[in-house]
Amino acid sequence: MDLQNLGLTALLALLPISELRGAIPFAVAKGMPLLQAAVFCILVNALAGPIAYLFLNTFHKLLYKWKAYKNFFDRFVERARLKVHESVQKYGYWGLMVFVAIPLPLTGAWTGILGGWILGMEKKKTILAVAAGVFVAGCIVTAVVGLGIGALSFFTKKI
Repeated sequence: MDLQNLGLTALLALLPISELRGAIPFAVAKGMPLLQAAVFCILVNALAGPIAYLFLNTFHKLLYKWKAYKNFFDRFVERARLKVHESVQKYGYWGLMVFVAIPLPLTGAWTGILGGWILGMEKKKTILAVAAGVFVAGCIVTAVVGLGIGALSFFTKKI
């Protein structure tokens, strides 16, 4: 795999919409071995947690100085915490990990970090729960990509 495609793979793994669901199939389609693609993409996607916290803390602190943002944010967070307080108390970091582990749109590392941040969950534990979820999601996507490619090669040999 050339450097340009490696960079695109890393970008896909970091983007909130594609994350592992886009990065692993792309890397394999561009010639990277499946296991290597999985490990690379999981490691890059796990970096989304610290990057997201840095982004949230930096921009939030800047924006929080504006009264309109402060009022909107405080109301939004209060409503979010009231709605999911019971679930967070019940499932906590395990629930966050499972949420991130489901490889569907809007359930990845970025959403997990944002949810943990808004709900006031501990930063280090949130990052670890999200990283664990990323690992599980990576295993699921890798299995789907591997089985899909294996099935295609099986059918082409018979023709």
